[in-house]
Amino acid sequence: MARRCELTGKGVMTGNNVSHALNRTRRRFLPNLCDVTLISETLDRQVKLRISASALRTVEHRGGLDAFLLKADDADLSDRALGLKKEIRQALAS
Repeated sequence: MARRCELTGKGVMTGNNVSHALNRTRRRFLPNLCDVTLISETLDRQVKLRISASALRTVEHRGGLDAFLLKADDADLSDRALGLKKEIRQALAS
């Protein structure tokens, strides 16, 4: 399973550990991923996603999963999230 947020696309970053003597060794900065269940009001069902903690705060700030997905850029979303966005658009259109 990739260490990537399904909503924002946030992934692993690399950098250096720097000691007091300024020795540099490579390290990885992992995103703070959480397995959460979010509710879609439009589809009237629950959706399990693996998202970052910052994405979870953003979803709450924007007013829920539906509002977040409709405003999100397609390039950042995972395949599952893109399918969910498509379902929400279809449900709103009908």
